[in-house]
Amino acid sequence: MAKYMLIMRGTDESVAKMMETPFEEMLETVGRFNEELIRAGVLVAAEGLDDPSQGAVVDFGGEAPVVTDGPYGETKELFGGFYILDVASKEEAVEWAKRMPAFPGSKCEVRRVPGIEEFPQDNEWIVKERAWRERTGQL
Repeated sequence: MAKYMLIMRGTDESVAKMMETPFEEMLETVGRFNEELIRAGVLVAAEGLDDPSQGAVVDFGGEAPVVTDGPYGETKELFGGFYILDVASKEEAVEWAKRMPAFPGSKCEVRRVPGIEEFPQDNEWIVKERAWRERTGQL
């Protein structure tokens, strides 16, 4: 099994359509999808993100980091939430992404999450991270 992150991306149009949809209806639709993922045994984590105007950007483009409060430039630069799935392949992750409830114009980026076992196990930082993961029940 491998972990994949499904990153939900919107456009100005899809976000506007989402805002027109009753909240209870969205909860029902997303809840049904989440229940499918849970029943299939592939859901590791899922979170939606707060309004971008409540966030900040830390830009490392200069000598010192520059912090800018939201809202951000363009909607296409944002993502609204994510799922992390533990599935057999990228193809399976893509199949789940295709079933995700989304508004027209939205996109879902599918990215593999490398496991700690893929890094040099004799590296001191990997050893420390592995110990932390074991202490917190992640391994």
